[in-house]
Parts: sequence; structure tokens; C-alpha cells
Amino acid sequence: MNKKVWFVVLLLSQGLNAESLTLHRAISQTLAHHPDVKRFMLNIESAKQGYNSAYADYLPQLNATATYTATQTYVLPNNGGFSTIDDDGWNAAISLRQKVWDFSKTATLVEASHKDEEIANLSLQEVKALLAYKVKSLYQLLLVQRKAVEVRQKDLASKELFYHQAQALVKQGLKTHADTQRFLSSVYAAKDALALAKSGFEKAKVSLSLYMGKPISSTVKLQSHILTKKSTLTPAQVKQILAKNYKMKMDAKSVEKGKLLHQANRNAHFGSIDVVATHSRFDTLNSYNTDYVGVSYSIPLYSGGRLSAQEQQAKIGYQMAQEQSASDKMALKEELEGLRIDLRHYATTILAKKAQIRSAKSALKIVKARYKEGLATYVEVLDATSVWLNAELGLLESYYSRSLAGDRIDYLKGKI
Repeated sequence: MNKKVWFVVLLLSQGLNAESLTLHRAISQTLAHHPDVKRFMLNIESAKQGYNSAYADYLPQLNATATYTATQTYVLPNNGGFSTIDDDGWNAAISLRQKVWDFSKTATLVEASHKDEEIANLSLQEVKALLAYKVKSLYQLLLVQRKAVEVRQKDLASKELFYHQAQALVKQGLKTHADTQRFLSSVYAAKDALALAKSGFEKAKVSLSLYMGKPISSTVKLQSHILTKKSTLTPAQVKQILAKNYKMKMDAKSVEKGKLLHQANRNAHFGSIDVVATHSRFDTLNSYNTDYVGVSYSIPLYSGGRLSAQEQQAKIGYQMAQEQSASDKMALKEELEGLRIDLRHYATTILAKKAQIRSAKSALKIVKARYKEGLATYVEVLDATSVWLNAELGLLESYYSRSLAGDRIDYLKGKI
């Protein structure tokens, strides 16, 4: 007796000490661990360096050069003629160039690189929202598979009970061996379905653990209430999503960037005004210094069509960004309309499945009683059990589908 008591206490203590995993914790650990988040954070750093590179054209450009000549022929006047001397020589120079005005080419390139940084930040937020959506899907799939296992276990227990009852009724001469064999066959089918449900649970558990970067216990406690949460999608929410969606924001920034790049390439035709200062030291036959300070204006007169091609390429890129934005907006509207229809469908389906479960349970109870009295066949019992089982699993699937639709809406909103 004492052993039984200790065994029960042990089971209760294991249940109390079972690991609890909230959805918030699963998302937080995924965002802290997943390599996609780290990769997009590196994209932000890369975009920042691109901005620094573009901004550097505003700053003075300082260069140093040095040349050594091992032998060089120098020509010198000598008594009305010329004589030559071979000697070595070297020179060193330092030059400073400061851009004064390039018709806003640098300004637009700097602004375009800033758009890259903004797009990188939005991309990071978008991938976080996407990962949160995937974690929610896996978390709820884990819940569904666990509940499916429970339903399959009940189904197996019920069919095993029918099988044992049939054996007893055969001994009493009330049933034939065909009844027992049919129920035995249904028992094996139920065992196979249970194994399949357990396999689905393990797969979902492994996938979620990989996202989180840590193992998950099979006895983990989950928040089952999130599976039955309701979601809505009103016209006001659709308008809000179109304004806040990360993809839409990135498309808008890409359009702005394309416009700036087109403007920069167009302004490149006008050249640049720079302040130039140079100090040089020559040591050949004689040693001397030279200094130069002045303003230079360089304008490209002919570049083989390169500048015009770059301008047209930038213009096409700008137009493509506009069309891509319009295409993404159309696809988003289509998806939102589909989600709105799905939510309405799932609400009706869930009510129907609940009513079907109540009806199936009542019918199964009656058929079981009639079977015991010999007023119903095993076929009727199995059919009634199948209807109840399908209704239970169908309700789970409807809850899961509705919850996925709600999570998809949250993702499109940019909600993490």
C-alpha cells in the first residue's frame, strides 16, 4: 500500500515540476537565437557602412604620392647646344581635394544610402514578425497534435472496450466471431492512427525546439487557451495593415531610393566644382618644392554613353520599384480579403462542429446501449464512433485554422 502511495506522489510531483512553455517565451527565445535575426542585424550594419561611404564625399580627400626613378635622362643647354645627364631622382607630393558643389549628386546619393539603412531596419522588423508567426504556428500545431493524441487515445480505448465486450458476448452466444474480428481490426487501425498522431506531435516539437535553440520536453505545459482565441478583420483594420505592413513600408522606401538614384545619375552630367591644394617635393638634378592652390571645375563631355546608360538604368529601376510596390499592394489586398472570408467560414464551421460533436456523442451513447441489447450491429457502432472522432478532430482543425488566420493577420500588421 505504501508503495502505491509513493508512486502516486511521484507522479503528482512530476506533473507539478513539468516544464511550462508560454508562447511569449517561445517567441523571445527564437528571436534571440535564430540566425535570420542575426543576419538581418548584419545587414543593418552593412547599410550603415554604405551610408558612411557615401557621406565621405562631403569630407576632404587627402592623398600622398611618391615616385622614385632609378635612372632618367635630363637635357641641359650647353654653349648654344644641348647635353644630357643620366641620374636618379624622386618626388613626393600631398594633395587635398574638397568638394564644393556637384549639383546635389552627393547629397542625393547620401540620402539614397540612408534609405538603404531604413530598408534594412524594416527588413529586420519584418523577419522578426515572420519568425513570430512561424513560432505561433508551431506552438499551436503542438497543441493540436497533443489534443489529437488524446482523442486518438480515447478512440483506441473505446474500440478496445468494444472488442473485449464482443469477446464476452461471443462466449454468451449473443455475438459471432465476425464481431470480434471486426472490432479487432478497428483496434489495430486506431493504434496506427494514434502512432501517426504521436509522430506529428514529435515533429512539431522538434521543429519548435530548433527555432528556439533548446530542447522541449514531451510533457511540457502549453497555453491551450490561445487555440480558441477569436480574430476579426474589419475594413478599418485592412486600412491599418496597408499603412503599417513592413513590406509596404519597404516598397515605399525602395521607390524613394530609386527616385534619388535617378536624380543623382542625372546630375552627374553637370560635373563637379572642387577646391584643390597640392604640395610637392622634387629631388632630381636640383631640389625644389612646388605648391598649388586653386579651384577646379570638371565636366564630363563624352563618356562613351556610360553616364546616359546609368541614368536610364536608374530611371528603369525607379519605375520597377513603383510597379513592385503596386503589385505587392494588390497581393496584400487579395490575401486580406481571403483571410476575411476564411475567418467568416471558420466561425460557421466551429459552431457546426460543436453541434456535430454533441449529436455524435448522444448517438454513440444510444448505439452502444442498443449494441449491448443486440439491437444494433458492430457496423453501426463503428460508424457512430467514426462520426464522433471526425467531429472532434474537425473541431481541432477548425480552431487551428482560425488561429493561423489570426496569426497571419498579426504578421501582416507587423505585430511581434
